[in-house]
Amino acid sequence: MIRSLLVANRAEIARRIFRTCRELGIATVAVHSDPDAAAPHVREADAAVRLPGAAPADTYLRADLIVKAALAAGADAVHPGYGFLSENAGFARAVIDAGLRWIGPPPEAIEAMASKTRAKDLMGAAGVPLLAPVDPDRATPDDLPLLVKAAAGGGGRGMRVVRDLAALPAELTSARAEALSAFGDAEVFLEPYVEGARHVEVQILADAHGEVWALGTRDCSLQRRHQKVIEEAPAPQLPDELRHALDEAAVGAARAIGYRGAGTVEFLVGRDGRPYFLEMNTRLQVEHPVTECVYGIDLVALQLRVAEGEPLPAGPPRPRGHAVEARLYAEDPAAGWRPGTGTMHRLAVAEGAGLRVDSGLADGDDITVHYDPMLAKVIAWAPTRAEAVRRLAHALERARLHGPVTNRDLLVRALRHPEFQDARMDTGFLERHLKDLTTATDETTARLAALAAALADAAQPPATATGTVAGRLGGWRNVPSQPQLKTYRSEPDGTEHEVRYRLTRDGLIADDHPNTRLIEAGPHHVVLEVNGVRRAFDVAAYGTQVCVDSPLGAHTFTALPRFPDLTARTEPGSLLAPMPGTVVRVADVAVGDRVEAGQAILWLEAMKMEHRVTAPAAGVLSALHATPGRQVEVGAVLAVVNET
Repeated sequence: MIRSLLVANRAEIARRIFRTCRELGIATVAVHSDPDAAAPHVREADAAVRLPGAAPADTYLRADLIVKAALAAGADAVHPGYGFLSENAGFARAVIDAGLRWIGPPPEAIEAMASKTRAKDLMGAAGVPLLAPVDPDRATPDDLPLLVKAAAGGGGRGMRVVRDLAALPAELTSARAEALSAFGDAEVFLEPYVEGARHVEVQILADAHGEVWALGTRDCSLQRRHQKVIEEAPAPQLPDELRHALDEAAVGAARAIGYRGAGTVEFLVGRDGRPYFLEMNTRLQVEHPVTECVYGIDLVALQLRVAEGEPLPAGPPRPRGHAVEARLYAEDPAAGWRPGTGTMHRLAVAEGAGLRVDSGLADGDDITVHYDPMLAKVIAWAPTRAEAVRRLAHALERARLHGPVTNRDLLVRALRHPEFQDARMDTGFLERHLKDLTTATDETTARLAALAAALADAAQPPATATGTVAGRLGGWRNVPSQPQLKTYRSEPDGTEHEVRYRLTRDGLIADDHPNTRLIEAGPHHVVLEVNGVRRAFDVAAYGTQVCVDSPLGAHTFTALPRFPDLTARTEPGSLLAPMPGTVVRVADVAVGDRVEAGQAILWLEAMKMEHRVTAPAAGVLSALHATPGRQVEVGAVLAVVNET
């Protein structure tokens, strides 16, 4: 039996595997990069081994260092989690060759599915329905739209939708570059892009004795940049015959390659109800908790038992109820899904009573540019889909998320959107409704939250008033004065709120807030009565960032100084780095060239995603400070375009 397990991963998935290990009585070993030295998964492990460096290529993608770490720590098994080396057959072989137990499928099964092009050939031979590939040199307008995909890819990287044949060469070049950077393999292929399709997958589990379970379907149609955002099990509104066909195809795929352990077979389901094989993920999926909730199982525990040689029971348990998962990201959906970095001062989401939270962060942890910006997965279970969706939306809405901007509001609005409520979503849902889902919050509510922030700030004890008359009296004076003035900027939309108020013998008098009475004001809690209805606000300040939470919603502000710094300016037309990252490519432009508005000047890679930096207006490129490989901080000037 396994005595000590090393998890060749980090953050949320490492903590999730460690949780099961503790329940089973298995010792745990963590590995960590330098930025992760104090991460929760390191603190929770029984032992930890440093992987020197910061970039994944130097740390979590170094198979040799991880095998050495397992041997040095006395581990006798290795679990790869998901991402990084989880689908690397060479790593699996290195683990096995070192005399360690590999928690995953045989290396031959990983190899069979490692290339999407080879996997399609194999599945076609096994009778699984496929989308026919398209030769890039022979593509015609009748083939449009097309999807460019990285053969060795995953997570949406190396994928491009092409709707104009003239753009195909550039998109192929871009996809190859991104695939090479992300996976070390530049191979890409083309296939038809199925408009309005649903992304449906089947969880499988196989042992070494011939038993293969199909653990129902999951719908993962809500995606951004081809990356999943909201997943649920079972996939709603599928005909029974289609569910049966998908289960049969998934089991057939597993048997065709001699699969063992947990895996997922993914399909597109067109508007006509026809399924098409996409790929097989030879690992645990990010969204596995929804299947666990519905089937009442622990997939990691079953992975470990299968690796120890135990047989699965004949047939899986019966499913019960419905589960929905949402991925909380540090990102701004309204700004091209721009990822955020910085300190996550507080991350608190309710658990219990049908709610589960899997997270890799603790309060005060830093979000860096080196890794995926996912903060947590929030999962809700209930007897019915409608109850599970309502429970999840409510939990997200009441979460305390203090730090970088997140996608929380988009998730809540998506869960409450009529199309999602009626299970009429498809893979284009977020793109189609993005504007509505990212509309700024109600102005009246934001102004009320800003007033609460100002009153809480005024209730702070004077830092330098100890022992003075002003300190003992709280700065009170018995003559009329000008209104108190505080200005806050809403994040991330940038709306400014100027709060003017007086505290008089008759109570609160605040501009723009008639019929508002102050009930209670403390440094962290304010109660206001508005038109006879009491509203409580929790206020937390972290330097100039102020977070206000209430049943009306969550608001993040930046407290602005009374006298702004006039020197903090940049040259007009400057292209500033929207985030810390690495310049991976520069367009074929030179200083003195004319560029058009929206034309790509360069590409930044940050947090496992590529981001285009474009010309803000038509003009002449007068400066270019970016070169491939350059590390830049947020706000760095990358180029300057003189508008004409």
